Amino acid sequence: MRVLIVDDERPLAETIRRGLTDEGFVVEVAHNGQDALWAATEKRFDAVVLDIMLPRGNGYQVLAELRRREIWTPVLMLTAKDGDYDQTDAFDLGADDYLTKPFSFIVLVARLRALIRRGAPERPVVLACGDLTLDPVRRRVERAGNEISLTPREYGLLEFLMQHKGDVVTKSEILEGVWDPAFDGDPNVVEVYIRYLRRKIDAPFERRAIETVRGMGYRLSTTGG
Repeated sequence: MRVLIVDDERPLAETIRRGLTDEGFVVEVAHNGQDALWAATEKRFDAVVLDIMLPRGNGYQVLAELRRREIWTPVLMLTAKDGDYDQTDAFDLGADDYLTKPFSFIVLVARLRALIRRGAPERPVVLACGDLTLDPVRRRVERAGNEISLTPREYGLLEFLMQHKGDVVTKSEILEGVWDPAFDGDPNVVEVYIRYLRRKIDAPFERRAIETVRGMGYRLSTTGG
């Protein structure tokens, strides 16, 4: 079981290396983002333990670039950054697990073994409806090769529609899938965001990908309009 440890705190990195070695892992260490990216790209590892605050390329940048290169080695973020948005950003970029410092070494070992047992999972392919594409790994939306900038909520709505392309989805299904199962606000917020999406993915390209099915809900055309 080969593991890459990426942490610029050299004493901590060495402590982790020794502990994992005693547990039967083969461990390599990198202390900056550039070296980590090279190692993870050029060598085979069963898992990567990656800090966020690194010199010469932070952990987010390393993670994003690995996924862009279609390197799907499981990545466990090990960091002192414990905010909800820090974790959300990491998972959105393709992290597989997240552990905050200070941490329990036995928990780190258990999580690493769990990641390695699961192996490198298949990553989502690019979703497409005609010339409208959505890349879940890079969180990139394009229409006819033109990148489209979406807010997080607009992106979530489009991803949901593309996952159900050709199917009629109701407002309640959209609210549950994009907002929250316990959402108790005005359901007409769906109409508002549908309009926002149409202005960005349809109107500038003279398309009608998002269809309104009267009395039922919405449907994204499989051809992209």
